[in-house]
Amino acid sequence: MKSNKYIKKTYSLAFSSVIAALSLVFLLVTAVIPVGTYALPCIAGAILAAVVLESGYFAAFTVYVVVSLLSALLAADKEAVLYYIAFLGFYPILKGLLERIKSRLIQYIAKFSVFNACMVAAFFVSISLLSVPKESFELFGIYLPWAFLLAGNVIFIIYDICLTRLISQYIHKWREKLKFR
Repeated sequence: MKSNKYIKKTYSLAFSSVIAALSLVFLLVTAVIPVGTYALPCIAGAILAAVVLESGYFAAFTVYVVVSLLSALLAADKEAVLYYIAFLGFYPILKGLLERIKSRLIQYIAKFSVFNACMVAAFFVSISLLSVPKESFELFGIYLPWAFLLAGNVIFIIYDICLTRLISQYIHKWREKLKFR
């Protein structure tokens, strides 16, 4: 019985390591693919949901931290790394915890609160790191970050639905092929 336990732990560690490497590759490739700045951090974060399902929250958070540190050191596209670290990397991990809340309304309030807090924090971090004056974000009297945040909330709804469907696909189709059951 002990050997079965160790085999499962070893398989879990190997799976987590492969996902970490794959996430890092997605973030490294952002320097080569122009649209990758936005799409690839989404993919790099989304595959962490599989680690949550197979190895648990602690393993998934560890993968997130490792990928965040390595991508901050190695990736050329720092904007993509900022998106990953600020939200896209940890949200698939947090999503499982937020969806344990019984009330759908409170779930979505919590999800939108996390998203908006992260986006505002990422904005101020990028302003301070890149030294871009806040006044340069105004066009025709409209403060553009507010418009981007509004558009981001709409895109977040789509992202959350797609992530839910991807996780469902993983559970019902891919998981069986990986023999985690």
